[in-house]
Amino acid sequence: MRKTEVHIFTIADYEEEEAFLREKHRSGWKLVDMTPPCFYVFEECEPEDVIYRLDFKNNEQSPEYMQMAADFGWEYFAKCMGWLYFRKPADPAAPEEDGELFSDGASKAEMACRIVRQRVLPLTIIFLCIVVPNLLRAIDGKMSAFWLWFYGIMFVLYVFLIVYSSFKLKRIRDRYPRN
Repeated sequence: MRKTEVHIFTIADYEEEEAFLREKHRSGWKLVDMTPPCFYVFEECEPEDVIYRLDFKNNEQSPEYMQMAADFGWEYFAKCMGWLYFRKPADPAAPEEDGELFSDGASKAEMACRIVRQRVLPLTIIFLCIVVPNLLRAIDGKMSAFWLWFYGIMFVLYVFLIVYSSFKLKRIRDRYPRN
């Protein structure tokens, strides 16, 4: 049996998404597909403790990288909007770091930096070049009330997403010092 659920995670909420997917698998539902921006397709399975990890590669993954992940027991099973999805059964006897896709904190910090460079900065540029000028034009009365509301809502959404993601990704980077 399959089911589709709607869940919203921002670009900075990947750790929460990993925990959510692990909990779904523990309750007998494994992720089999995703449709952007927020549709998750689950398939019924035996309840099992499975670790999920996401890596933001934005279509830059190499065959060597994928082979290395497989060599460490990670099953690659999905790609969505630049994110690679991996999973493997949890081993309670294994050290805690065995459940990590990255071997060190510097790699985790670098992923957060990649997200900022490849997602947050372009989002900020779109905001500054499209949303802000059009909102100002609408405020000046050069556009209808519909566009004033539309760009006003877009302004609030973009500000929230940029500020939220920037601060959260900074906390992630600070948690894992780069050497």
